[in-house]
Amino acid sequence: MQELDEYINSVKELPPAPRVLAKLLASLSKPDSDTAEVVQLITYDPSLTATVLKLCNSAYFASSTAASDLNEAVQRIGFNNIYRIVASVSGSRLLGPPQQGYGFAAGELWKHSVAAGIAAQCVAEEAGDDPNTAFTAGLLHDLGKIVLAGALTDQYTKLVSETEARQHSLLEAEKTILGVQHAEIGGRLLAKWQFPDDLVAGVWHHHQPSGAENHNRLAACVYLGNMIAHFMGYSYGHQAFAFRGRGEALEILNLSPDQLPPYMIQTFDRLEEVEALFHPNS
Repeated sequence: MQELDEYINSVKELPPAPRVLAKLLASLSKPDSDTAEVVQLITYDPSLTATVLKLCNSAYFASSTAASDLNEAVQRIGFNNIYRIVASVSGSRLLGPPQQGYGFAAGELWKHSVAAGIAAQCVAEEAGDDPNTAFTAGLLHDLGKIVLAGALTDQYTKLVSETEARQHSLLEAEKTILGVQHAEIGGRLLAKWQFPDDLVAGVWHHHQPSGAENHNRLAACVYLGNMIAHFMGYSYGHQAFAFRGRGEALEILNLSPDQLPPYMIQTFDRLEEVEALFHPNS
């Protein structure tokens, strides 16, 4: 733990904390959550407020009259849609910039992360777990790569050769080159940002779900979401990854391999909905 904190503290520019996500997720998990509480969490972010209103009034949520304030927007399109919009917008801010250390261009990490989040959500729904938490953990699962990318900027070639020559996974290559790996850095950063324990564990152990102990179901959802996103072609940079523990993740959730293809179809359909949200026709 100390080693991770020392590494995080040594980074000159850390990504901004998406604090509204943790608070909004906690609010939506309450059985008596109301519109006022949700609106209060969003209202102090002007750009987020503007985006929510714009999307609420887009062709996707077509209505005869435009919503003029957040309270009306939340009531009109519902808590879950509001959460998905806020999470996607926050994710695009956090994950959108290019990260040369891993060889991916602007927007690639965000697209992969949204796909992984949606796929994890689909898996969670089928398995009887909380879909919003699974979506959030899937969206943020590669957060640690933003922290490590700066250190890898001048070592990308070494990262590639390490994975190819030694048949190492990306995690093993990161550990060899930097002494830390992205999953544990991402989990520790979420802990420092005071995200709930299940989200921290889901991100920290998304490559090895059994390590998440009491939160292994969430980690397994994220693992499968990440795998599905890659298999669907929502990847980035050099394909320096190796999926291990697929059987473990399926066993934890009591799923079978033949259940994975339908998740890909569901993910594709829901990604089209996200595209409609962020690229409205009118």
